[in-house]
Amino acid sequence: MKKLRLIAGGAAALWLAGCALQRPPAQVDPAAPAQWHAPLPHNGTLADLSTWWAQFNDPLLIELVEAAQAANPSVASAASRIRQAQATRVAAGAALLPTLDASAAALRGNAQPPAPLATTVQGGLQTSWEVDLFGGSRAAVDAAQARLESARAGWHEARVSVAAETANSYMTLRTCHQQLAVAVNDAQSRAETSRLSELSARAGFTAPATAALARASAAEASARATQQRALCDVEVKALVALTAMPEARLRERLVAGWTDPSLAAALAVASVPAQVLAQRPDVFQAEREVAAASAEVGSARADRFPRLTLSGSIAAGSVRTGGVTTDLQTWSIGPLAVTLPIFDGGRRAANLDAAQARYEEAAALYAARVRRAVREVEEALVNLESARLRNDDARVAMEGYRASFAATEARYRSGLASLVELEDARRTSLAAETAWVALQRERVAAWIALYRAMGGGWTRAGTATSAQL
Repeated sequence: MKKLRLIAGGAAALWLAGCALQRPPAQVDPAAPAQWHAPLPHNGTLADLSTWWAQFNDPLLIELVEAAQAANPSVASAASRIRQAQATRVAAGAALLPTLDASAAALRGNAQPPAPLATTVQGGLQTSWEVDLFGGSRAAVDAAQARLESARAGWHEARVSVAAETANSYMTLRTCHQQLAVAVNDAQSRAETSRLSELSARAGFTAPATAALARASAAEASARATQQRALCDVEVKALVALTAMPEARLRERLVAGWTDPSLAAALAVASVPAQVLAQRPDVFQAEREVAAASAEVGSARADRFPRLTLSGSIAAGSVRTGGVTTDLQTWSIGPLAVTLPIFDGGRRAANLDAAQARYEEAAALYAARVRRAVREVEEALVNLESARLRNDDARVAMEGYRASFAATEARYRSGLASLVELEDARRTSLAAETAWVALQRERVAAWIALYRAMGGGWTRAGTATSAQL
């Protein structure tokens, strides 16, 4: 008993020493800027991004986003990583608790003839507990918990990424259809001009070269429309692959009317970058990786110090020999064992160095992720402001060139303008109209990029209860 007290006293001293050696998880300063340098829309207040897609007033878009999130392998992989992290967290927590095993055995035989046969039956329980003196097991639990939170944030990041990718693909398809309508109208106009030029050339009022020019222009426009139609078909295939929606159903839904989304008041941005960074699941994921790596440093450090384990057992059995049954019962507490690492060829020190290196890597990646997040928001804001400033000029240019073409066409039909003048006016008008459609697509793409850069509706406070899988 005296020896047991000495061992217990030594264990208590080791535990106190271990507490003194523990270090809190290191904090990494992300060095976020104090303010944005790009103009903010709507003077900057936070908006609910989780229902942002409803601002498009397009049920098909919402259906496609949900279908893509359900079918995308990245989201499925992220969900699998959550389950893996949950299992790892449970396993790490189990290391803090005692283990309990049961055993049962039956034996019949004789040890030394001519001794009579004997039947031995025995059952028992064995327990063992490693006292977490230096916090190594607790650090492993902290690391597993941080990685579980990281996996949950990664699931949200995957969903936001897929939603943005789907929306961009859908808007590209809709823009392609608009460009196709422009190309078809242009082809029809040139075909009519070619027809009239042919009639005029046959009547002798127009030179054959002029009719040939009109035919060439009509053929060029027809080829452009055919190419544009093929591009739209390719976009449909891409959207089918992204969402797993049957192509026939998608084409049927695309027939419905569609208007350009007006998102002038759909999304606002916090004026302080730190608030936006708090909404980014990828930034939070990188931060949790830093915390996990820091905890693993503590676990590797604790592995270099003594380990204390306590064991015990209880067993009951019986022996029957020569017609006599004898009951056997045994129990034990101990040993209370201390394991002192003396020489391991530098393995534990190397493990600590590796854990420290992983921590430094995680800290560097976290700082880089913060910088990338700030850059993505700034770029989206710049592109959005650029599209807004060019919008009125592009509209005026389109309307002006369209009016100029209409006037030139009227002059051509009256014989007051040449076909060369008409084709030049047509080409300019077509370019302006194409640029206008492309600008609307660019503007929507900037909104989608801003949605993604702001985290897509994820909030840090919801990570503990989110991702119900």
